[in-house]
Amino acid sequence: MTRKLLLAATLLGSVSIAATAAARPMTPEDVAKLESVGAIAVSPDGSRVAYTTSSLPDVTEGEDNGSFKQELSVAYGPDNARVFLPADVSPSNIKFSPDGRTISFIWSQDKEKRAVWGIPVDGGAQRKLAAVDGANVSSHVWSPDGTTIYMLASADADEQREEQSDAGFDAIVYEEEARLNRLFSGRYGTDVDADPAEVTIPGYVSAFQVAPNGTTAVIETSPTPNVDDSYTLKRVNILDLSSGDITAIVETPGKIDDVEISPDGSKLSMIAGIDENDPAPTTLHLVDIATGAFSAVNGGAAEAAVDAEFLADGRLATVIDKGATSILRMYDANGNQLAEYGTGGIAISGIKAGGDRIVVRGDSAMHPSELFALEDDGTLTRWTNHNDWLSEIDFGTQRTVTYKARDGQDVEGILIEPVGGIPSGGAPMIMNVHGGPEAHESNGWQTAYSKPGQVAAGQGYAVFLPNYRGSTGYGVDFAKAHQNDYAGKEFNDIVDAKRHFVSEGIADADRVGITGGSYGGYASAWGATALSAEYAASVMFVGISNQISKFGTTDIPVEMYNVHSRKWPWENWQGMLEVSPIYHVDKAETPILIMHGAEDTRVAPSQSYELYRNIKVRTDTPVRLVLYPGEGHGNRKAASRYDYNLRMMRWFDTYLKTGDRDAPLPPSRPQLAEGAKGAAAAED
Repeated sequence: MTRKLLLAATLLGSVSIAATAAARPMTPEDVAKLESVGAIAVSPDGSRVAYTTSSLPDVTEGEDNGSFKQELSVAYGPDNARVFLPADVSPSNIKFSPDGRTISFIWSQDKEKRAVWGIPVDGGAQRKLAAVDGANVSSHVWSPDGTTIYMLASADADEQREEQSDAGFDAIVYEEEARLNRLFSGRYGTDVDADPAEVTIPGYVSAFQVAPNGTTAVIETSPTPNVDDSYTLKRVNILDLSSGDITAIVETPGKIDDVEISPDGSKLSMIAGIDENDPAPTTLHLVDIATGAFSAVNGGAAEAAVDAEFLADGRLATVIDKGATSILRMYDANGNQLAEYGTGGIAISGIKAGGDRIVVRGDSAMHPSELFALEDDGTLTRWTNHNDWLSEIDFGTQRTVTYKARDGQDVEGILIEPVGGIPSGGAPMIMNVHGGPEAHESNGWQTAYSKPGQVAAGQGYAVFLPNYRGSTGYGVDFAKAHQNDYAGKEFNDIVDAKRHFVSEGIADADRVGITGGSYGGYASAWGATALSAEYAASVMFVGISNQISKFGTTDIPVEMYNVHSRKWPWENWQGMLEVSPIYHVDKAETPILIMHGAEDTRVAPSQSYELYRNIKVRTDTPVRLVLYPGEGHGNRKAASRYDYNLRMMRWFDTYLKTGDRDAPLPPSRPQLAEGAKGAAAAED
């Protein structure tokens, strides 16, 4: 897909002026075209930044359906970047070689196994650098001297199992057939090392880095590849590469996120939970590599650490979320705060550094993620512009709002007003509830296939994204405030937001709807049943309807216990049933559209079947269940995403905008764009 990467500042100005006279609302077709900056790597001298952009096939224009494609570009400064690989190469896990002369990445050519490839920064074609025979490489790192490429690869082939499967004996023994990945070191040179050496590693290794001394690795391991283990039992280990011995273990009891090695190799920065009941890894720690001892840097603060990066001089640059706002904070090597910078309304999700260059991935209310550079004075300079057509869009005003819940707790969220402002009597409002709930909404880009955002604003809706209790960004105590209280304070916070906006004249009390995925889907199901009187329409995605059966069908039962329920179902069967939407179907008068990935292992599709069947049998309330074959806990393919967005907005148009809960069901098939119709017809 050919895309214009950058515009000169003068051209941007002329587009903005022209767009003012012909501004238009955003559409689902626009959402299908969005692309964003993904992975970032900075050259060792800081002179160039490699990054990927992520986009989907534009099925609205007839392109073949598929999942995300990555495109590699290199930026040298503001408005100065170029695409670096052919269109048929979709790279991942991008790195610079230690000498800065090569950009390496993971890719699979012509249905071969994934391997490490590279492209010279000064010109030349891509070539294979390292591979493991018969295995897929998932990630790689360079040795500090550039002579070796370490590869994390899939398990060795099980020929007996493959033969049995070919003969029809393809039964799966649930959670008992774990295949652990392997670590290899391959020599880097003119030719691919045909016999890379295997390095002994313990358990299931999900990530690894090599320390500056070249003899020590930092690996993240869990006992099995099971998702529950990755949440509850993952640990950081210090590995001696020559012997394969573990020399230290970082015994943090909580979840683990970003881990970085200091330039002198003496310490780690680690973003992790403070205990096993901490819902999310949001506290910054420093770790002694020699002993594994660790201490919290910002423990107890009403904030969340998002990402960190050591600089060449030993300082630690960090991204911190304070509620819905991002800041950049600098620490010295011992964790003492040196400086803090605002980001000018940019929500930051990642940071990288090389030489004296610091860059971040950030988005705003007006655009998805782009590449920014941090200047000496602490300001951010935007380097890229990948969706220049957004200058045509008439955006609804977006801002943070704080209101008081019924018990006096301050709760924050993001309000998007309808394009043109709030009408007399209030606007129809959509409560867009995030999942987790150990997540949060930033005051950045808030439009996606499952997020109404600016599409809804362009159709006259107000949208509110609440950071209800259980959200991150406000400290560990706030994130834990929902525990052992399913559907209590957490969902009351959302109703209290509705009442606040009604009192302010922003929302029409009779036309407030609710939507969300996963835990947000739970909120949407609860809103359509137990709190049906509050919501005129609901769209539930991969959501929970029965907390008892959810425990028995999810792939994260221990995590569910540790950070949500804090009790097992058998400790209080009735109590667990009463916080399940199916228990309250007798109150269900809210039209609800239920959508689910047919292959979801996190929240089983049976959760949606249960709610659909109970509402269908017990009430006359409009209900529809839509399943997406091949999709899991969230849609990844272009057609499934576009279809979802169309269905969501049509459901709200039918029941929420009108306020008519008794309206007939809309057609079962969405109204596709003409280009998408052509693609569908071609497939048929």
